[in-house]
Amino acid sequence: MKYKAAIFDMDGLLLDTERIFLDAFINTCAELDYKFEMPLFISIIGTNSVRTKDILTEGFGRGYNHDMFREVWIKNVEAYLSTNSIPIKEGALNLLDKISSVPMPMAVATSTRYHDAVNTLKSTGIIDYFKFIVGGDHVTNSKPDPEIYLKAADKLDVDPKECIVFEDSENGVKSAHAAGMHVIQVPDLVTPSDEIKALGHRIYDSLNMVTGDFELIFTGFHGPASA
Repeated sequence: MKYKAAIFDMDGLLLDTERIFLDAFINTCAELDYKFEMPLFISIIGTNSVRTKDILTEGFGRGYNHDMFREVWIKNVEAYLSTNSIPIKEGALNLLDKISSVPMPMAVATSTRYHDAVNTLKSTGIIDYFKFIVGGDHVTNSKPDPEIYLKAADKLDVDPKECIVFEDSENGVKSAHAAGMHVIQVPDLVTPSDEIKALGHRIYDSLNMVTGDFELIFTGFHGPASA
């Protein structure tokens, strides 16, 4: 194996939650009479609650009440989840099973608050795959700062250079890259920018494609040539 540990983002990577958050965000803007702008929402993907507050406060400008906005946003998310389950991303279970069979320790490094992340991972039945969960409230600096990934590597007792990270967002990719880790990106809502592509990491359209390239990614072995 080329790596000694695997670290996963959660929202938008393992779980199909970003669309839920987006719809709730749009509804919240409508309810509170804020102009919805997609670039503003995109800018908070992958950030923790503190950084999200800073970005939205600047983005919405004078008169913005973050506590009220967050309360209504959470209400709208919870309204959806009261009658719908959180979907696991297609291919996530296959990839987690494949890495577990190595075996290789895995952790989650998510900008979501720790207790919320634990509850979400429990509700979707995948929490037992992970040795550690690092939440956004465990760090001072949000993604794209590398702090959360460095903390995850420390908990796993693995050199950051020996970790492989799976991310969907640009903020997350920047965070893991700055931590000196190898990054696999599976974009969710946002197509990678030229700036992100220039980092030189592997980008896949789905987790199933990642599993299909498992030997190449994890060992560097391409397999036998086809006849």
